Amino acid sequence: MNISNFLASALLNQVFRNTAYTRPTNVYVALYTSNPTAGDLGTEVTGGDYARQSIICSAPAIVSGKETIKNNAEIVFPVATADWGTVTHIGIRDALTSGNLLYFGAIDNQRTILDGDRLRFSADAVVMTLS
Repeated sequence: MNISNFLASALLNQVFRNTAYTRPTNVYVALYTSNPTAGDLGTEVTGGDYARQSIICSAPAIVSGKETIKNNAEIVFPVATADWGTVTHIGIRDALTSGNLLYFGAIDNQRTILDGDRLRFSADAVVMTLS
């Protein structure tokens, strides 16, 4: 996954300019039908009982030479009560609604979510790195 412009700026300012960054209490997985890009420009799923889901991550560990964190539990979205479209990307956001994009990336297997479907990500499926 890629780091967003918002988070990159916040981290650089905190470390090198002593500008405080207030970390979020919780972070959430958002689903997108287009690439959100580093500038947070994608189309997030809406309607049909869609809601961002919280994500809890493992402690950072070195994987293939990069500091890496992963979700440590399954992430389960609500049953869709309408078609959500083809989910192509996910984003990690700092609020349940609105808020800032922190990380984003394409999903390995794009999924068309129809009325009655439920999307799940298994533990260790959402991977974020810093190199």
